[in-house]
Amino acid sequence: MTHTLLSFGHGYSARELTKHLLPHGWRVIGTTRTSEKADELAASGVEPLIWPDSDMSAAIEAADHILISAGPDGDGDPTLNLLRDQITRKSSELRWAGYLSTTGVYGDFDGAWVDEMTPLNPTTKRGQLRKAAEEDWSSVAGLPLHIFRLAGIYGPGRGPFAKVRNGTARRVIKEGQVFSRIHVEDIAQILWASIQRPNPGAAYNMCDDDPAPPQDVIAHAANLLSMPVPPAMAFEDAEFTPMARSFYAENKKVRNDRIKTELGVKLIHPTYREGLQSLLGQMT
Repeated sequence: MTHTLLSFGHGYSARELTKHLLPHGWRVIGTTRTSEKADELAASGVEPLIWPDSDMSAAIEAADHILISAGPDGDGDPTLNLLRDQITRKSSELRWAGYLSTTGVYGDFDGAWVDEMTPLNPTTKRGQLRKAAEEDWSSVAGLPLHIFRLAGIYGPGRGPFAKVRNGTARRVIKEGQVFSRIHVEDIAQILWASIQRPNPGAAYNMCDDDPAPPQDVIAHAANLLSMPVPPAMAFEDAEFTPMARSFYAENKKVRNDRIKTELGVKLIHPTYREGLQSLLGQMT
């Protein structure tokens, strides 16, 4: 049987998942907003749809799996705002639905551990919008929904090396601050594992095994490049955009046990050390 994934907002993580699906004969339909991105998707084997300018009826009817990567805005979830009725009518026929959320829905825990059973209490506007979107998707009757809460994403084209090389990397020190992160290859393998072991209603944290201080990641990247480690800078003295500063407003360590026990996932990049070493190897 040929399976079809309809991917709303077919971006960085969804493209990596596609690498698992196409070799198994899947049909992948991905939405994007521009003709340039549509051409890129087509070249990768994805059937592109420029949306919201396209009629989605045929794609929704063809799909037996859906993935939602497009994020919410002040008006709510854009996919549900436009397609709620069509998705609701289709929901009972779907085998799997995945929503990509963020670990920001947990809020601030002053460096303590959180897991999927931790009550959601986001303190940032971004986290609050994601929590509302999780609830909105969960309210769609009959939808076999799986929620994936992503930590900071890195991978090819996304990492600290460019900033270290051009001298713009900063080692900002905020006492006790840690961030969780996840390599895009591990995002893809977790989604693929979930598709093969559906458990509607489940939520999964997507992060590696080592929530680490951001300054340690920058230092390790510099060492891998055999470049000087950027000087330390106190958080209070650092200039940030409002978005960048908001990331430091919350501090928590995120557990990832469920992806291992329920989905049998063995992380390709269990810490940033393996992940950065892999990226460096791809650059040389």
